[in-house]
Amino acid sequence: MQRVLTTVTLLGLLVATAAAFAITEHLKLIKSPIYGVVISAGHSTGRRPPPAVFSPVCNCPTNVATIRLRLRHPERVTVTIVDKDGNTVATLAHSVLLGAHSPQHRTWDGRTDTGVLAPDGVYKPRVRLGDRIFPFANKITLDTVQPKVLSATRLKPVLLAGPGRTVAIHYVLSEKAHPLLYLGNRPISLGRHQRPSGKIKWSGRLDHKPLRAGRYVLSIGAVDTAGNETPAAERMHVTVDVRYVELTPDRITVRSGRPFKVHVTTAARRYTWHLGHRHGERRGRVLRLRAPTTPGTYRLVVAENGQATTAVVKVRAK
Repeated sequence: MQRVLTTVTLLGLLVATAAAFAITEHLKLIKSPIYGVVISAGHSTGRRPPPAVFSPVCNCPTNVATIRLRLRHPERVTVTIVDKDGNTVATLAHSVLLGAHSPQHRTWDGRTDTGVLAPDGVYKPRVRLGDRIFPFANKITLDTVQPKVLSATRLKPVLLAGPGRTVAIHYVLSEKAHPLLYLGNRPISLGRHQRPSGKIKWSGRLDHKPLRAGRYVLSIGAVDTAGNETPAAERMHVTVDVRYVELTPDRITVRSGRPFKVHVTTAARRYTWHLGHRHGERRGRVLRLRAPTTPGTYRLVVAENGQATTAVVKVRAK
């Protein structure tokens, strides 16, 4: 009798296990009524949307968060934003009848149902279909803090401009952000990486065209993932001298008719020179010339591609 009971028990367990397995497998085959969920910043609905980090105050493309979803069947849908404790912060749709399969979009501007701006932090979307609630793991980060520039220092005071030549500016920021370089109020260079510190380079160009030799005041700001940008009044400034030719020394005293030399630094292969009524074309780092026979003060002009620099040559009598 004991054996019969044991056998019956084992058979019952096997049947129950098989039934549970069958139910589980059947549930796996039942598709979720919601699919194609994409959470992103801005109004982007592409295949590779930007991360869901946005700033309602940035006046930029990432000033809203977008929730995209599709339904397998027409349903009345309620879409809400909840905080980390699960409390409803904003209602984006309330019992709205949506069709099947077509993409549905709802945007959140960062404000609560009372119209005030929600505090910075992490939020999540939640969807209700009838009596069923679908929470999502997708995070939405609201960030309104503007990155600050803590320091900005040029590594060299002079940019000897030319192909492949740049000047590097070292920066330190208050957070991970893209450094942004301005000339006046015009952005001229955006750092590729988001780092709290690093270097950003400038080639001496504006709109891909070389600027004339001279002194330029650049300013450093930053822009973060949410789109927050350093205000103009809080950017840091650095001064860079752009040159295309550098002469050493730039003041020369020589007796009339005597030879002298000047070291020429330039990225160009060839350059032209003018001294008094004479002129020519040379290459190399050392320019060897002969002083005019008439005493006086002369200007030695060395130029490449229309960009020139000058050295003063004082000629004394023999």
